[in-house]
Amino acid sequence: MKVQEDNEPFDDINVTPMLDLAYVLLVIFIIMTTASVQGIKVNLPKASNAPSLAKPQTKAITITESGQIFLDTYPVSIDELRTQLGALKAANPELPVVVKGDTVVQYGRVMEVLELLGQLDITQLGLVTQKLVK
Repeated sequence: MKVQEDNEPFDDINVTPMLDLAYVLLVIFIIMTTASVQGIKVNLPKASNAPSLAKPQTKAITITESGQIFLDTYPVSIDELRTQLGALKAANPELPVVVKGDTVVQYGRVMEVLELLGQLDITQLGLVTQKLVK
């Protein structure tokens, strides 16, 4: 160890206080990030790799530009639609239905389908539209 005289300048930098500050800041940042990520604890459901065997319950009624009506992907007439939806409604009283109508289809054809849904007392009804492009 070298002994220094009183009148000589001290030219070594002491980095210990700077390292202490860096370690304290590091610990503070670690504590803050883990505290903010935690959030509210809930019991999450477990997912399985097995495919679901349950059929989707929502039925889709599609009206093409020519006025043809489809139930899911099967073409039907208005009377066939009435009987099939009546049977489905009897099996599931809360039957959800969505109606997809082409933009050029006549308004009366869509109203005919909506009136049929009202007669069958299907209350869970949705009208499908495209997202508005800005």
